[in-house]
Amino acid sequence: MNSNLPDFTPVLLGSDFNVYGMARSFYELTGKPVKAFAEQQLAPTRFTKIVDLELIDGFADDPQWINSMLKIKERYRDHKEPVILIGCGDGYAELISKHKDELSDVFVCPYIDFDLLKRLNKKESFYEICDQYNLPYPKTKVITKEMWASDEPIEQPFDYPVALKPSNSVEWVDVHFDGRKKAYRVKSRPELDEILQRAYTNGYESDFILQDFIPGDDSNMRVLNAYVDQNHHVKMMCLGHPLLEDPSPSAIGNYVAILPEYNKDIYQRFQKFLEDIKFTGYANFDMKYDSRDNTYKLFEINLRQGRSSFFVTLNGYNLAQWVVRDYVTKDLADAETVYGNKDANKHQLWLGVPVKVFKKYARQNGDKERALDLIDHKRYGMTYRYDKDMNIKRWALLKWMEHIYTKNFNRYFKENKG
Repeated sequence: MNSNLPDFTPVLLGSDFNVYGMARSFYELTGKPVKAFAEQQLAPTRFTKIVDLELIDGFADDPQWINSMLKIKERYRDHKEPVILIGCGDGYAELISKHKDELSDVFVCPYIDFDLLKRLNKKESFYEICDQYNLPYPKTKVITKEMWASDEPIEQPFDYPVALKPSNSVEWVDVHFDGRKKAYRVKSRPELDEILQRAYTNGYESDFILQDFIPGDDSNMRVLNAYVDQNHHVKMMCLGHPLLEDPSPSAIGNYVAILPEYNKDIYQRFQKFLEDIKFTGYANFDMKYDSRDNTYKLFEINLRQGRSSFFVTLNGYNLAQWVVRDYVTKDLADAETVYGNKDANKHQLWLGVPVKVFKKYARQNGDKERALDLIDHKRYGMTYRYDKDMNIKRWALLKWMEHIYTKNFNRYFKENKG
């Protein structure tokens, strides 16, 4: 806790793991609970003293969202200190960017303009931008609803298995059908046709992204977090090496074990990209190493910190401090860029599942051995397990959550990895 910090007030949107991780980062700076607003109560922010959560009906969508935010804005109008607004989900980040002009007279909104956000959020236009900046990504085909509805069969240019994901992740949240997943590893043409049929007959309107499946297990993934100041200069980059992902349908692909990693080439490449496109705020990149051509293939950019991004704070680069230094203490502009994780002696393993789950399901290799050594030396941590925020109700909730994680891995891991 830094008692010398000037006053400021963070406001978070959401109630998930990302919110808890950001609230914990702010709490470690100030020792004060953080206000949050959301449509519904999720488990990570229950029975906690560090998140003051207020629920609002219909808060996830416009026009209810902006109507509610304009009322919330008036509650903070007389605050003399900076009030920092941070959306902890794709939908909230998009809404803040869309309505930034209406909110910025009271709130600090560290987000890019809406036109750029839409180009980066939509995978088709994002990959066009990647071509401009020589950022490799998997071979890709866009499938539209019109293509699916036509009499012409959809050409599938890649060998199976293939990767399939919705282009519009915000819209996908509200689409429900049996077999719905966050993303798919498709093993046959009949399976592909069935997924498209179910999605488009249950309300999904946007495109799908069909991609060449990059071989290799979860440990071939990399995740990069960055903070870019209001002058469009990258000030922090922290690379993570995931070793295990969640196999359950609703959370497939979510990282549950991350080793810190240093890679100068990745840092330089993405710093240039972010600065060239005039980015502002938090960014989160997912990529996978392709052994066929020795490149890291980029999947997407998230215009926010991710649910596993607390690994950045865990490794000494407190996620909250960057926006505070940018807009409150205003000492970030003259600071040199921090390239995280260069000193392996300070590395901490981040886990999103119990240790026993990691030990059982992570692929056996040198990286796992290094992670196990960190565990043996108590150099690991979890977003949701915080000694300063524990009580009997929260302890029981966390035990139940860990039971569900274990159950889901037992049920889904072989199904999705086989």
